[in-house]
This record gives sequence, structure tokens and C-alpha cells, in this order.
Amino acid sequence: MSIRSRRHQHTRRRRALAASAATAVAFALLGTAGAQASQGGEQAAAAPDIPVENVQQHLEELESIADANGGNRAHGEPGYEASVAYLQEKLDAAGFETQVQEFTADGSTGYNLVADWPGGDEAQTVMAGAHLDSVSAGAGVNDNGSGSAGVLETALAVSESGLEPAKHLRFAWWGAEELGMVGSSSYVDGLSEEEVDGIDTYLNFDMIGSPNAGQFVYDDDPEVEAVFTEWFEAQGVETEPAEETAGRSDHASFEDAGVTVGGTFTGAGYTKSAEQAEKWGGTAGEPFDPCYHSACDGTDNIDVDSLDLHTDALANAVWELSS
Repeated sequence: MSIRSRRHQHTRRRRALAASAATAVAFALLGTAGAQASQGGEQAAAAPDIPVENVQQHLEELESIADANGGNRAHGEPGYEASVAYLQEKLDAAGFETQVQEFTADGSTGYNLVADWPGGDEAQTVMAGAHLDSVSAGAGVNDNGSGSAGVLETALAVSESGLEPAKHLRFAWWGAEELGMVGSSSYVDGLSEEEVDGIDTYLNFDMIGSPNAGQFVYDDDPEVEAVFTEWFEAQGVETEPAEETAGRSDHASFEDAGVTVGGTFTGAGYTKSAEQAEKWGGTAGEPFDPCYHSACDGTDNIDVDSLDLHTDALANAVWELSS
């Protein structure tokens, strides 16, 4: 997550998601969160349970890439390009249409990786994304290998299940987020007005495995927020609004353009309160991620339970919002 914060004013487009959110609530109460009735009266398939072991394998690979390339995966460094290549190979093999988009930041070429799942209405595109770059201090396994790996494994689950959503699905991994959301801003700025209007929802996942985890949901849009909060409630998990993410990750690039956004988060440098520790466990008075933007942000810096929980929440939202 970017250390920078910026103010922004915009007019949010309120999508007609009330029916979808209400359906999610109903099925959550029945213990089948994510299932949704189709127009023909049949229930749409629920999102699969994403194996957290698969997500962890991606994190191990990203850490290995950093170790082999000067200890980081930062913008302009070989570790970042190797990270893009790793994800693209997985996505190409799974049947996605991928493209690498270039931009320039701080005198170096940066890259976004965008992967489209064939089919669905492109005038109603649901996107899920995460920034792939680390800071120069370390491998960035939680920030933001965790979100990147969760989005990747969800995309691979789309392929494995042969999902045929009504809406178009697009997944993206952004470069140079740590420099101020440069990659995602470049992407959005390159879209036509029609293409921006065609993005139904953008979901962002930046740090979803913090070791002293909080359970946070973006509150930028109430209907999308409800898709997440009701799902967590069905798992017996109480959430809070993700105040620490405001203007500090790639959803801001989309929100500034009027796109409906949402996402989840497990905390960065903010301190966990005693009340939060009582509710979620962990250590009060310590940061949610004590290794935030530090060299110690490796595979040992992950709470596996939270990584598992938030990856499943991610998948549920993708299935729910694209149906």
C-alpha cells in the first residue's frame, strides 16, 4: 500500500446492485454465501473455496523472485519484471487474454498486467486488482504479494471452474503503486469515457495477510460493501470500515474516475486497539503489520488464516458481482 495519501473529490456512481446485495444477504443467512438466483430461477454456482496452500505457493515464488533479484520487487527493478512474467505465464496457460501495458515513472519503465476472461458483457465489466510492486526495502510478501496472490488464485479458479458469468471479468496487477498509484492511474487515464462507463465495479486487494490482522472492508460504496460484510458475517467474523486505505491504494484511481469500488484489507502501519485485539485476536498496541515497508516482509510475515479468509471473500465477490 502506498505511503502517500491524497485528497480527491468525485461523484460516485451508485450502481443498481441492491438486488444483488439483498440476494447475497439471504443466501448468507442460509449458510450459502455467494449463491445467487439466476433469471431462470436456478441458483448460480457459489464461489469455490480457494485453497490457501495455492496462495501460499505464489507468495513463496514471489519471495524467491525477490531473493534472486536484489531482495525486492520494486518498480524499475528486475524483480518486478520477473513477478509480472510469473503471473502472466500462469494466466496464459489458464486461458486468459493477457496484455502488459507500459508506463513511465521516476525515469523507469513500469508495467501493468491485465488479464481478461473471455465472454461476458464488456459493457458491464467487473474488475479485481492488486498492486504487484514492493518497496525497495524488501520482498513485499504481505504488501502486496498477498493481494496479488489472492487475485491470481481467484482468476485461476475462474478458469478451473469454467465460469461463464453474465458480466465480463478482468483481473489486473498494477505497477508503481508504491510511488503513488502510478500504474493504475496510467491505466484509467488511458481509457475512453465509454470504457470507464463500462466498468461496473472495481475491487481492490492490498495487504490481506497482515500478521497482526484486522478484518476491514472498504466502505466506499454501500452496496458493494454489503456483499463483503454479509459474507464475513456468515463466517462469524465482525468487520470494520477500512479507514487506513482511504486514497492510499489503487481503488482511488478508479474512484476518482467515478467507478464504483470496494475491497478488503487486514491493516498496515496503524496500531491495533485493545478492543480490536479482543474481537480479532492478536496483540493490542502493535501495528497490524509490524514489517510494513520493511525488509522483514517475507513469507514469515503472513497470517495464514486471514489470507485464507480474505481470498475466499475475494472469490465470493467476483462470483456474486459478475453473475
